[in-house]
Amino acid sequence: MNVETEELLDFIAECPTPFHTVQASATRLRLAGFAELSLTEPWELRRGGKYFVTVYDSTLLAFVVGETEGPLRITAAHTDFPCFRIKPQASIVKEKCGLLNVEKYGGLILRSWLDRPLSLAGKVVLRGEDAFNPEIRLVDFERPLVTIPSLAIHMDREVNDEGKLNAQTDMLPLAAAFAAAGKTADGGEEEAGEDSEKEFFTKWLAAELEASAQDILSYELSAYPVEHGCALGLRAELVSSPRLDNLTSVQACLDGICAADAAGRGLSLTALFDNEEVGSNTKQGAGSAVLMQVLERSYAALELPKEQLFTDIAAGFMLSVDVAHAVHPNHVDKADPVVHPVLGGGLVIKQAASQSYAGDAEAVAIVRGLCEDEDIAWQQFVNRSDSRGGSTLGSIASALVPMRTMDVGVPILSMHSARETMAGADQQALVRLLQRFYRG
Repeated sequence: MNVETEELLDFIAECPTPFHTVQASATRLRLAGFAELSLTEPWELRRGGKYFVTVYDSTLLAFVVGETEGPLRITAAHTDFPCFRIKPQASIVKEKCGLLNVEKYGGLILRSWLDRPLSLAGKVVLRGEDAFNPEIRLVDFERPLVTIPSLAIHMDREVNDEGKLNAQTDMLPLAAAFAAAGKTADGGEEEAGEDSEKEFFTKWLAAELEASAQDILSYELSAYPVEHGCALGLRAELVSSPRLDNLTSVQACLDGICAADAAGRGLSLTALFDNEEVGSNTKQGAGSAVLMQVLERSYAALELPKEQLFTDIAAGFMLSVDVAHAVHPNHVDKADPVVHPVLGGGLVIKQAASQSYAGDAEAVAIVRGLCEDEDIAWQQFVNRSDSRGGSTLGSIASALVPMRTMDVGVPILSMHSARETMAGADQQALVRLLQRFYRG
């Protein structure tokens, strides 16, 4: 495994939820000399400064102020990924088995989550000193805790022909077995019975946190595959991992902004938004006002007029960074017959006449020019004309901050699976593009 792949997989392992992605990103930025700002306090900025701000713990924006005025350059990616979120009142007991009540987050490939060891991670909110200041704990249990068992083929003979799954009835994670007398869900020695099984999840969670169950007011917890990513292929040229969509892009954006020259010109910014997988229309999503607010506050703190912000936006450029569909060797007919990226062929410029991907002819030309300047491998993606395809945050963000934008990313297979596949060389090409982008 090469160093770049190892670094990517280590980063992905640190990021089982958007909260952890922001935490890991903030740690990396601090080590690179970035100072943290708060949305709730006034900003004092200086030329040559490096700064970042977090938004509700799951979105992060980082920027570098050049020594002199110059271009506005932005990259954007998303911190979230399809998964199962734990519902309130999570405990369900059936036939002496403890199940967790979960709901889908984003467009999962349900069958890919079956029979995998899963852990839990996210945010737990405890009773605090007053109602407006609860205690927040970020948790990652980092060990196999639950699994979603499939139904044996002997009881579902058509599973390989149909295999349709219902998210509410077929996908509840198995968390505990209560039939053994004298054992409770948290490992205690109480006598088994209905009373000991009620609210088993909250009791277990309280024991893990060394807190009172009554003090757990709420949580945002997700199940995630506990198996780490790995290199594979006969020459170790491939990467198999959870959450390639879209932590590949987050890491590339961080590599880019950390390489931005504080002694350079203009403002360089990266925005890592939450909630892309569910539409971006949240207070911490790309559909919010937060990007424009950060730009306005930055220009005001630098004593630059709003008119200059508007002219810089009009002359600026944004890269929306998200994964692309590689042509599937077993399903070539699902791709456009001519314009389809392959694994290992380089980063992807994503285009759609519908503008589900952001871009125009000039934007394509600019990205091509940057790649060709640095001899960076690139390729293109369009959807089949009879396929709706996906979308990204690029068109949403660029509608609110109206600047020329291009969608790019690495090509992957099995997008939205519990485990996805890419080529390591493509990530290296993406990182090189983003570093070149910020150099001007």
